Amino acid sequence: METKDNNQELEKKYDLEERTAKFGDAIIEFAKKILKNAITLPIITQLVKAGTSMGANYNEADNAESRADFKHKISICRKESRESKYWLERVFTVAPELKEEGKRIAREATELNLIFNAIVNTTNKNGISK
Repeated sequence: METKDNNQELEKKYDLEERTAKFGDAIIEFAKKILKNAITLPIITQLVKAGTSMGANYNEADNAESRADFKHKISICRKESRESKYWLERVFTVAPELKEEGKRIAREATELNLIFNAIVNTTNKNGISK
C-alpha cells in the first residue's frame, strides 16, 4: 500500500510541466557556473536555449490546437532533450571540473528524452503521423 508521501512523489515525478521547468532552472543555474570565454559562450548559449525550450514547448503541446500540433511540439521536446545532453557533454569537455555536478542534469535530460520518445511513439500508434 502506498502512503500519501509516495503518492505525492509519484505525482510530482510525472508532472512534466513542473519537471521541464525544474530542468530549465537547473540548466540556468549550472550555466552560471561555467567560466565565460570565447569558447564557452556559444556552448552556454546553446545549452540554455535547448534546456529551457523543452519546457516552453511542453506548455505549447499541453495547449495544442490539434493532435498534429501536439505531436509536433512533443517532437521538439524530444529533440531539445537530446540537444541539451549534447551541449552538456561539450561543457564537460571545456569545464571538466563541472562534470560530476552536470551528470545529474544529463541523466534528467536522458529520462525526459525517453518520456518524450514514448509520447511520440504512442501518438504515432494512435494514427497521427508527421
